[in-house]
Amino acid sequence: KMSAVFLLLLVSTVTVGAVSEQGLPRREPRRLSCVRCCGPSEQPVSIISSRYTRMSSDPAYSVPKVQPTIDITILKGEKGEMGEKGYPGAVGKEGERGLRGLNGQKGQKGQPGPQGHSCKQLYAAFSVGRRKPLHSSDYFQHVTFDTEFVNLYKHFNMFSGKFFCYVAGIYYFSLNVHTWNFKETYLHLMKNEEEVAILYSQPSDRSIMQSQSLMLDLQEGEEVWVRMFKRERENAIYSEESDVYIIFNGHLIKPAVE
Repeated sequence: KMSAVFLLLLVSTVTVGAVSEQGLPRREPRRLSCVRCCGPSEQPVSIISSRYTRMSSDPAYSVPKVQPTIDITILKGEKGEMGEKGYPGAVGKEGERGLRGLNGQKGQKGQPGPQGHSCKQLYAAFSVGRRKPLHSSDYFQHVTFDTEFVNLYKHFNMFSGKFFCYVAGIYYFSLNVHTWNFKETYLHLMKNEEEVAILYSQPSDRSIMQSQSLMLDLQEGEEVWVRMFKRERENAIYSEESDVYIIFNGHLIKPAVE
């Protein structure tokens, strides 16, 4: 019996060893590579440095490359204040002409003109005066009139103080004023927006009458009027409510078409 039990134990041990050798992978013995320490004239190489060399050359032990990223949004500062306006740049080239725009809205109907007359193409005349004195308070000041002696067909507008040419031709105009003591007198006879004649008197202790006259070739629609011109000195013309010292006259001499 003892021999049978011993034989059974021996068979079990062999079977288990065979199974363990077949089921588990065999591990090969690790071979150590030789590393040359040093030559006759070299310094010894440490074991740590040689191990680092072997590990860095082996892909299994390669050190990963780290690429740091910076979030710019956390580095952005607050918005600064607006700077001063710079100098204007050079003028660029003139661009091409644009397309024609749309037609505008129709304007309002104008006021009716003066009443027509069968002889208005042959005659035009006016004579107006001013009873109030006038001081020039601005550089240029329009002279208006308050007294109407003659105003044929209402060609002279008493509200604006201008003669409007309805009949083209040669006209004669004259301006008469009274100067003011110790004050300068300086007036322009105007054709549209252009001065064509000057009436001037220097300051004096005596007031006198001054006049200016001329002829003009007018086209239909042109205007003739009077303005004061102020310089360094005080400019004024004299008149009274009881009498007229300032008179402006004009009449047609020869129409352009008879």
